[in-house]
Amino acid sequence: MAVTPLVKEEKRMHVATPELIITGGHVPVLPVPAAAGGYGAVTEAGDAPEASTVAVAGDRIVAVGGAEVLALAGDATEIIDARGGAILPGLNDGHLHFVASAVARYGLAPLGTATTWAGVVELLNTYEPGDDGWIRAHGWDAAVLGDGGAEFFATARPDVPVAAYDQTGHQLLLNGAAMEQLDLYTTPDVVGGTVSRDDAGRANGHFADAAMSLAGDALPPLPRALVKDAVLRHQADLHAMGITSLTEPGLGPAGSSLLSGACTDASLELLADLAEAGELTLRITALLLFSGTGGASAEATREGLASGLPRLLDGRNIDPLQLRIGGVKVFADGTPRSGSAWMSDTYQTPCGHQHGQLVIQGDDDDARVAELNGIISAVHSAGLQVGVHATGDAATAAVVDAIVAAQAADPRDGRHYVIHGAFTDDAAMARLGEHGIGYSTNPAIRAAAGALMLGVLGEDRFTRHQPLASALEAGLPANIASDAPVTSPDWRHSVIAAATRDTTAGPGAEDAERIPLRTALALMTGTPAWQDHAEADKGQVAVGQLADLCVLTRPLPEDPRDLLDNPTALTVSGGRIVYRHSTTHHTHD
Repeated sequence: MAVTPLVKEEKRMHVATPELIITGGHVPVLPVPAAAGGYGAVTEAGDAPEASTVAVAGDRIVAVGGAEVLALAGDATEIIDARGGAILPGLNDGHLHFVASAVARYGLAPLGTATTWAGVVELLNTYEPGDDGWIRAHGWDAAVLGDGGAEFFATARPDVPVAAYDQTGHQLLLNGAAMEQLDLYTTPDVVGGTVSRDDAGRANGHFADAAMSLAGDALPPLPRALVKDAVLRHQADLHAMGITSLTEPGLGPAGSSLLSGACTDASLELLADLAEAGELTLRITALLLFSGTGGASAEATREGLASGLPRLLDGRNIDPLQLRIGGVKVFADGTPRSGSAWMSDTYQTPCGHQHGQLVIQGDDDDARVAELNGIISAVHSAGLQVGVHATGDAATAAVVDAIVAAQAADPRDGRHYVIHGAFTDDAAMARLGEHGIGYSTNPAIRAAAGALMLGVLGEDRFTRHQPLASALEAGLPANIASDAPVTSPDWRHSVIAAATRDTTAGPGAEDAERIPLRTALALMTGTPAWQDHAEADKGQVAVGQLADLCVLTRPLPEDPRDLLDNPTALTVSGGRIVYRHSTTHHTHD
């Protein structure tokens, strides 16, 4: 398949005088989506020459070419020398929990440096409670620490209640003081979640998926000032990486159970206020969250759709290319590491449910699948996009069936997509491509959890974990995303993991699911724009596109791993410089 060139001829008489010209760089030729949204079998090779210069007027790119573009400069044009660095489209993370990542980084006590449960307790002993009397923490990882967290937490910090979320955001530990204050020792089980218990049958402080709401709904809300400060600081962090767009996958009434309430509709209202005030420089597509990480139902979804939340931005002075409500996030199953991903075969390592199961409401698999169909049909009929968390192959197959049924009953361009899709089999992959269903997965998660996943799943299934090359061969509109704060929001880690397939279980040099570096970059620029219904406006360095740009310090490397030593020199969002490294050379013509 030929790679579409991004360099276009200009009719200079119609080109406005640029306010900004970036020159002396390399604009890599990246593959662009085909009409159906996918890339097909792409390669690194392209016969189009690389451009070196990009001109910007207002919020759009007005010229892409060579040194001749400099003739467009006026007296007030700022000219920046890229000094040989790659000029990329602004990075677009199609699944980044922006508010949760901000709060985890700047509002919660960090636990990720601990390598033992005793070390976690030592860290907790160093933290002071917030004004509400609670210690809220984040970052413990059972893949690193092993079992036994509930036993350690039972007696940790007896002077103050502690709520500590794991790295994935799907598990929560409460200490004894918190269990007493919330009166949770005798709590019943929760549909779509797990309440771990001791030998006497009492809740032991470990809660997963929907069961996290038992604590989350009772915690005092996060102060708005804390969330606003964290969001603005993290926006600057992301711009310094070269990120200009992202999908915020889940804000709404069910967000109270996630990361101390960082994902509520109050956070969506905060983003709206920032956008209206001109303080939001990231482009954000938000998905609504009517049910948490478990327990979703068609009734709750219909109630959410009928509420005022989907129309929260209506009538406000907000550019939809800056902030828009795109659809609804639905959790179909859990995660492989907790044994709650719904698989068609048993896990290698025994767990509570040998196959996992849907975390949708229902008494058995058939009832849960029927409920899932009702949820997706309701969102589709409302004219909104649905992004469905599905990690197991059985869950993914059920989601594909439900989306196909909804589209057959009511044809429209919903651009629904599977989130994670970690174990999508060939049959489901073919159907995803056939029906234009998106596929957003997370190579950096696979890279970090490789050794654990190999033990849980066995070698055959681990080899097929997140099969990106196969997805592209099937014509899927695939993208790769960080899922921060589960992994680092730095896009380099996701791109490297997709291009190398290296994991903690070993190198991926012989892995058939590796994809070329430039294709991986396209999967963090072009197809996320398609997912946002915005491919006409962003995702490429091309005339007429929004001037969202990431300029690296050096050209693209031969070895993808060298991206880690290629920092961002300049980030432009809508023609506005939102990050500039101190060594960036600029002048006025």
